[in-house]
Amino acid sequence: MTEAMTYGRYLALDDLLAAQHPRSDRHDELLFIIIHQTKELWLKQIIAELRLAKALVRGGKLIEAYKGLARISRIQAVMTLSWDVLATMTPSDYTRFREVLGPSSGFQSDQFRAVETMLGLRGGGVPGPLTIAAAAEPSLWDDANAALAAAGFPLPPAVLDRDWRQPYLASDPVRLAWAAVYRDPTRYWDLYQLAEKLVDIDDALATWRHKHVLTVSRVIGGKPGTGGTAGVSYLESTLAKRAFPELWSLRTDL
Repeated sequence: MTEAMTYGRYLALDDLLAAQHPRSDRHDELLFIIIHQTKELWLKQIIAELRLAKALVRGGKLIEAYKGLARISRIQAVMTLSWDVLATMTPSDYTRFREVLGPSSGFQSDQFRAVETMLGLRGGGVPGPLTIAAAAEPSLWDDANAALAAAGFPLPPAVLDRDWRQPYLASDPVRLAWAAVYRDPTRYWDLYQLAEKLVDIDDALATWRHKHVLTVSRVIGGKPGTGGTAGVSYLESTLAKRAFPELWSLRTDL
């Protein structure tokens, strides 16, 4: 007889709650582990939403893609709030167990790199299998620009048919075409709303990065990060990154 489904079995709570393995006896290490495990779970969901949204946009179903894109920006907001929880850990708390991390670092997160790559930010770090697979395909920004071209906007072949593994270079024709969408939102409502959903995601990612910088600065100051990074100075260098650059620059044109 099949055993009745329970809350714990459905969520595999025995496995989930046994997945935290502090390597010290310091109280705050458990928080550190849970914060980062939770981040990886949310990244898994973002990747699932991106895969669906990309397929919908590539298939011309822009309105159907809005829900998943809106969900991504909401998840990003939750992830940003988690830095406030981590910031309750003082420098003294962290230094008591930091050595057990060894060379491990969030810089090594394949899922985070894959999300960046799927959005359109390529290069940087050592790519894992998810990131490598994502880099072989058009990004969400490439898909959005393909939808723009399908609507009749003249975009150069260098934008629509390029080596997807290479970083995207901002294009004046792309900026001008999206600016035309913004000048006539009623006519191009589906593209206009798609663009704003993308800006929401880029905005949320920039906010997450900024809060990351503040939290790391608060906890370790100017010390180098684990995993060989430069710590706060490296994180600050990422603050200007934008996955959809023309959606920001076009605002000056309007």
